[in-house]
Amino acid sequence: MNAETYKRDAAAGALDFVKDGMRVGLGTGSTARPFVEMLGDRVRAGLDIIAVPTSEATRAQADQCGIPLTTLDETPELDLTIDGADEISPDLTLIKGGGGALLREKIVASASRQMVVIADESKWVAMLGQFALPIEVVPFGLGATKRAVEAATVAAGCPGPISLRKDKTGHAFVTDGGHFILDAALRRIADPRALAERLTAIPGVVEHGLFIGLAHAAVIAGPEGRRIVERP
Repeated sequence: MNAETYKRDAAAGALDFVKDGMRVGLGTGSTARPFVEMLGDRVRAGLDIIAVPTSEATRAQADQCGIPLTTLDETPELDLTIDGADEISPDLTLIKGGGGALLREKIVASASRQMVVIADESKWVAMLGQFALPIEVVPFGLGATKRAVEAATVAAGCPGPISLRKDKTGHAFVTDGGHFILDAALRRIADPRALAERLTAIPGVVEHGLFIGLAHAAVIAGPEGRRIVERP
């Protein structure tokens, strides 16, 4: 058994949350991909849903799988979002954005009555921070914004190196929204809410990868099987 097997197991468990007639947000990333694939199988078998993808990559996959798609402009209220996470703490605070879609993911999750996170056991952590925190920023004034982000992490008690994410060609990674991403290797984020507030106050920051109070449940799969954790 490996991480990919556990990701598929978690994705399969999340299918139980999807019911006929639902409006569903579809996440982005290595765990969301098998969920979209399995959901497409259910749709072809007769499941009646409509979905909003959180990235162009997910949109392309969902379309290929035959899942009916809409937008938040057409369908501004969703019943459920299923998405992966890079880290999950016991209170279901998340770090997301490893796939670069954190802004759209947070918009879709916030528009949903319920968010269910799917992950392999390695993503379950006692404290957030080992995975670098993605921070989406506008390209204009990048140097000034990076300095402000560094100051914010120091003030929040979790300083660490911050780097501009690069693509495979060595150029700055560009999100679907045309922004850059700073990755903050903070190691330990003792107070995610305090850090989130400081990052949000920086003018050049579009969004950050701390998802606080959005996830209602997590489906976690590992060597000992699959479990569902609900937010306290």
